[in-house]
This record gives sequence, structure tokens and C-alpha cells, in this order.
Amino acid sequence: MATNLRHTAPGEADLSNLEFWALPRRERERGFALLRERDRPAFFPELKLPFIKHGPGYYALVRHADVVEASRNPEVFSSEPCSNSIADLPRYLARYFGSMINMDDPRHAKIRRIVSRAFTPRVLAKLESDLQATATRIVDDLDGPGDFVTDVAARLPVQVICDMMGIPERLRPMVYERTNIILGLGDPEYSGGRTYERGITRAGVLYGLTAVMAAGYELNHLAMKLARRRRRDPGDDLVSALVHANVDGESLTDQEIGSFFILLVVAGNETTRNAMSHGLKLLTDDPEQRALLMEDFEGRIGGAVEEIVRMATPVIQFRRTVTREYEMNGQLYRPGNKVLLFYNSANRDASVFEDPDTFDITRSPNPHVGFGGPGPHYCLGANLARREITVMFRELFTRVPEIRAAGRPERLFSNFINGIKHLPFEY
Repeated sequence: MATNLRHTAPGEADLSNLEFWALPRRERERGFALLRERDRPAFFPELKLPFIKHGPGYYALVRHADVVEASRNPEVFSSEPCSNSIADLPRYLARYFGSMINMDDPRHAKIRRIVSRAFTPRVLAKLESDLQATATRIVDDLDGPGDFVTDVAARLPVQVICDMMGIPERLRPMVYERTNIILGLGDPEYSGGRTYERGITRAGVLYGLTAVMAAGYELNHLAMKLARRRRRDPGDDLVSALVHANVDGESLTDQEIGSFFILLVVAGNETTRNAMSHGLKLLTDDPEQRALLMEDFEGRIGGAVEEIVRMATPVIQFRRTVTREYEMNGQLYRPGNKVLLFYNSANRDASVFEDPDTFDITRSPNPHVGFGGPGPHYCLGANLARREITVMFRELFTRVPEIRAAGRPERLFSNFINGIKHLPFEY
């Protein structure tokens, strides 16, 4: 079967066009819906960026079945050399962002076994009181209307992760700011650069890459410095556990700990804070679902969290690279082909989710891929994110039951993170 190199038809999403990602959410969703109706995946050229080598393009996997199949077959759909960038990361970026998400087994499995000890049910149970104390302090600090992202949603995950890693209190604002820069590549508010009406210029991208590299260096250097200190003087924190862990005769290097810290603080920050922010907006826009939740919060918050994550899908996509010939969904993939797994589209697939655009906290089953597809790269911190969202919403809706979004969210300009930068709220 010949390789399919067709591009978009009228009305379909042009995923390599920056302007597409500046469109309103509903317009983007309509574009993805048309892509799901294709007889085989569409192929898109790569966006050319300064000083970054680009390839011919990528296939967009937009159906739930395709995303799941690719996720379950990592020996065919490889995370190496890069899964968090369409282009292969140059060395000056890979040294900071080349963590375990950009690895295949067996190396991936070994590192995951080491770091997974931070996310066991026993450890998460110990974190419960810390989560509650932090959530209580956040609500204590509320004083009238404000920005839900900065006042509430962003505070909890950064505090929790920094507590886990033993990051001093005085450095936490820096960690939060640098995380925003990394997540905000392409968004002028965070990475700078000149803008045009509906996106950013190539010069803006270059400026943003420079800012991201500097932010990556600072976070990596912070974690490596802490790792060296903990090798000499262990404490009761995750860094101490990581530097002294050993699996099959291997332990993590300071560089690997630095890269893992960036992964942890970035992934742990964006998933939870964006799910919370989207969640408040969803519950504000749908008072019936909000009332349903409040009728039996403890009985329904679990389903509500899963539905919020499905609707929000904080991580839009990850990349895989094909290692051998493989046929799926009528398309023959060849070694070296790039594919992007669009989780946001998979989570709106009508063949899997009845009324997929409807927010339904009682949806069951709910096989969303908001934490990634099944397989070795399923989100390691998914259960921590669930606990953080649950604890924060319980504290909010118990003590500030009238809290609601009070305006339109200001969205992050990104084709990687479905982020909300600012969300006015009132109560």
C-alpha cells in the first residue's frame, strides 16, 4: 500500500498552521471531527523553526482506537528519539528535556521503577494530610474575586511537588515562573517575542526557544545541586530516595535527576492546574452537573474528575516514531515515519463516547486518554493528580460553595498544552 501524503480538505484542521491553534475551541473541535471521518490518517508538513532540524512531516492519529493501539505497541511506535516535540530535540534542549518520556524499554522501565516509588499508594496516603493542609491554606488566602489560575489552581501542584523534592520555600516562585516559560513556548506572555494578530512570528519562536533553554538550565541546575547535597546528607524527600535508589545495579545520575525534576514539575503542574481551571469553568457553565455533584460530592467526585480530565485533556498530543513497517487504520507506516497521538481528539471520538461534547460527571465507562494511552508511558502521576483535584475541589465547594468562573478564560497559545493562563472567578 502506498504511503498516504494527502493534506487537509476544506474545513478540516490544518494542524501545522499556527493560526489553527489560535481559533476558538469549538472551531478546532469541528476540524478534528472532520479528520476523524477520514478513511485514513492525514499527513501534515512540519512547521519550520529556526535552528531546529525538521523532517518531512507527521501522521495525525485522531481516533481513539488508533491512539490506544499505538500506545500499546511501543516496540513499533517508539518514544525515541523524542516524544514531546514534533522535531527531534537538538542537543542543547535534549540535555534538559530528554527525560524518561523520551526513552523506550529497557532503559525506560528501569528509570520508571526507580521514580515510581514516589507514587505508590503508601506514599500518596502519607501525602494526604499535606495536600489537605495546602488546600486549606489556599482557601484561607482567598479574599474576594480574583484569578483562579494564579490564586488557586497553580498553587497546589507546585507546592506539593516542591515539598516532595525538598525544594526550599524561597525558590518556589522561581520554579513556578520557569515552568510557565517551558509550557508557554509560543505564547508571548511567557516566552516573549513579537506577536501578530493570531499567533507568533518565527522571530518570536526563536526568542521563546532561548527563554525555554534558560529556564530548563535553571531547573536542571537546581535539581542537580540538590542531588549532590542529598548524596552527602540524605533527608526525608524524593531527591534523597532517588539518589540512593538502585535497580539492577543502576542508579540515577545527577543529570537524570535534573531531567526528571523538570518532567515532574512541568507535567505535575500543567495536568492538575489546567484540569482544575477547566473544571471550574465546566461546572460554572453547566449548573445541572454542578448541582448533581453537590448532591453527593464524595460519591460523584471520582467520576467528575475523570470527566473533567476527558473534556480538558491538558496534554494535547505526544509524538512517536515508527520503527518498522506496520499497517493500522488503512495506512501503511514505514520506519522513520512520525506520528502524533492527539489525545484531545481521541477523547471526543463518538464511536467510543456517547454525546462526546456533553459534560457528564456520571459517564460510565469513561475510557479517556487524558493521562495518556494504555502502555508503558501512561502518566506516572495520574493518581496524584486525581487526589489533588479531589482535595482542592472538596475544600472549595465546602467552604466557598458559590465560587464560579466570572468571565472567559484566557487560553495558552500552544499545540501541546490545552492550558488556561487566567480565569476570573467570583463568589
